[in-house]
Amino acid sequence: MATNGGIIGKSNKASFGKCKVTNKTSTGVITTQPGTRIVQVINIAGGASGSGPSGGGGGAGGFVDEQVNVCGNSPYTATIGAGGATRPASTIGNSGINSTFGITCGTVLSTSTGGGGGGFEPNVAGAPGGSGGGSSGSAPAGGLGTTNQGNNGGTGAGNACSGGGGGGAGAVGGNAPGNPTGGAGGAGKTDNITCTVYAGGGGGRGSSTGGAAGSGGGGAGGGGAGGAAGTANTGGGGGGSGSGAAGAAGGSGRIIVKELNKASGVWSMQSQYSAQRAGTWPDGTVINNFVELSGGTETESGNYRIHTFNASDTLTVVNAGNACGSTSVDYMIVAGGGATTTSGSYAGGGGAGGFRESPGSVSGSYSVSPLAGGSAISMAPGGPFAVVVGAGGATQTNGSNSSFGGITSTGGGRGGKSTSGNVPAQPGGSGGGMGTWPSPAGPAGSGNSPPTSPSQGNPGAASGVGAGGGGGATSAGSGGGGPTGGAGGAGATTSITGSPVAYAGGGGGAAWTGTGGSGGAGGGGRGSGSGGPNLAGTTNKGGGAGGFGSDGGSIPGPTSIGGSGVVIIRYQFQ
Repeated sequence: MATNGGIIGKSNKASFGKCKVTNKTSTGVITTQPGTRIVQVINIAGGASGSGPSGGGGGAGGFVDEQVNVCGNSPYTATIGAGGATRPASTIGNSGINSTFGITCGTVLSTSTGGGGGGFEPNVAGAPGGSGGGSSGSAPAGGLGTTNQGNNGGTGAGNACSGGGGGGAGAVGGNAPGNPTGGAGGAGKTDNITCTVYAGGGGGRGSSTGGAAGSGGGGAGGGGAGGAAGTANTGGGGGGSGSGAAGAAGGSGRIIVKELNKASGVWSMQSQYSAQRAGTWPDGTVINNFVELSGGTETESGNYRIHTFNASDTLTVVNAGNACGSTSVDYMIVAGGGATTTSGSYAGGGGAGGFRESPGSVSGSYSVSPLAGGSAISMAPGGPFAVVVGAGGATQTNGSNSSFGGITSTGGGRGGKSTSGNVPAQPGGSGGGMGTWPSPAGPAGSGNSPPTSPSQGNPGAASGVGAGGGGGATSAGSGGGGPTGGAGGAGATTSITGSPVAYAGGGGGAAWTGTGGSGGAGGGGRGSGSGGPNLAGTTNKGGGAGGFGSDGGSIPGPTSIGGSGVVIIRYQFQ
C-alpha cells in the first residue's frame, strides 16, 4: 500500500471522474490521453458574411456534435474554418470555411460546413451552407442549411428594402416583417460540453431597423447602413447591409473535443487530490459542468456522489455546475430523536426526529421515501452552506433540529408518563408516547409540529399500564396492551445513499411486567420490560428512545436518550 506522497494507479479515484476537454480557437494538434478511445467533437465551421444592398444576413457555420473513435496518445489536427470575409456591395456574401478534426494518415473524422452568404438586391437568394444565408428583399427564398448542421435562411420582405436573417444552428433565419425592418438571425445552439451558445445567424438589413443578431455570435443587420460582423470563434454569420455598404464578415469557427475515456497512468497522491478538488486533469484542463462539493463523508454510487454529515459541519461549493451538467442537489434531513422520562415508571417512547427528503429529481433513479417532496436545492448561490445535525434529546428533553439549505427538520418529542408526578409527552417532528397509569394524564405528543408538507412525522400514542410508543416518520406510535408496551412508529426507508436504509423510527413504550414495546424501524429504541432495559435511539438515525419502566428513582441518561440526526446530500458529478 502506498504511503502519503507515494505513487498509486487508477484505484482510489485516480480518474477523478473527469474527462479531458480541449477547446481550440486556432488550427493546431490535439494529442489524446493514453487511455482515450472515443471522443465527443463539437465542430463549428466559419460563419458567412452578409451582403447588400437590402442584404440578407450571413448563415452561421455548421454545428456538428458527434462521437468518433480515436487512438490513445495520438495527434489529431484540428483545422478551424475562417469566417467569410467582408464582401463589396452588390455581391453575394462570402461563405464561411469548413472546420475539420482528425486529419491523421489521410483520414478526416469530423467536418462542419461553412455558412452560406447573404443575398443582395436585385433578386439574389442567400447561398446554401452549414446554415443558409438570408435572401434579399425580392428574392424568393433564403439559402438552404445542411441537414443536422444548421437551418435555412429567412426571406426578404418582398421589396427592395429589407433582407432576411441568416439561418442559425438552432433555428431558421427570420423573415423580414416588412419595410423598414430586416429579419432576425436564427438562434444558435448550446454545446453540451462547455454549455455555451454558438453558431447564430446574421440579421438582415432594414431601411431603418436592422434585424437582430442570432444568439451565439451572429451580427446584427444594418439599419440603412453596414451590418455588424459575426463574433470570432463562434461561427456566427455577419449582418446584411444597405446600399453602398459592404456585407459584414462572418465569425471564425471553433472545435471542442472531450475525451470520453478516463486517462490511464499513475500520479502522486498529492496530484490526485489537487486535481480532484480543482476539477482538473493533470494537464490542467478544467471541467465545470457538474456540481462539485466538499464536506462530510464522501461516497459514490455510479455517476452520483453522496455527502453524509453525522455531525454539524460546512458544505463547501467547489463548483456550482451549469445547465449542461448539474446545478442542484437532493437531500435527506433527519433531526435528533426525542428522549424519554426516567422519573417514575411506565414512560412512553420518544418521538423520532423529523424526516424530510427531496423527490430525487436531480440525482438519478433511486428509491425515495413516501415522504419525499418539495424541490432540490440549487448550488447557484455558491455557499458555503451550514449543515446542522441535531443531537438526540438528553434525558427528558426533545431532540434538536437538523437543517440544510433553508430546510429544517424538527427534533422528536420526548416521551411522558403520569406516575410520580406528571411529565407530559411533547410534540415534535414525531410526537412522544405517553404512559397514563394509574390515572389518565396528558395526551401523547403530536407529530409534524410545526407542520410541513409532506408531513415530517406522526404522533405518539397514549395508553395505560403498557405505555404508548413514540411516533415515527411514516406511522404513529401504538398503544400498549395490558402489561405490554406499545410499539414505536415506523420510520422511512430511502436509497439516497445507494442502498435502502430506514431512518426516524419512534421509541417503544415501557411495560409493567410484560414485554417492552419494540422500537420502530429506523433506529427507535425498545421500551423496558421483562425482556430487558430500555434502549436509546440509534445514533445518526434520529430514533426515539425507548420508554423507561422502573418504579421510582431516576436512571442515568445513556439508555434514555434519543438518537442523533443525519443530513445526506446527493448529486450527479459526472
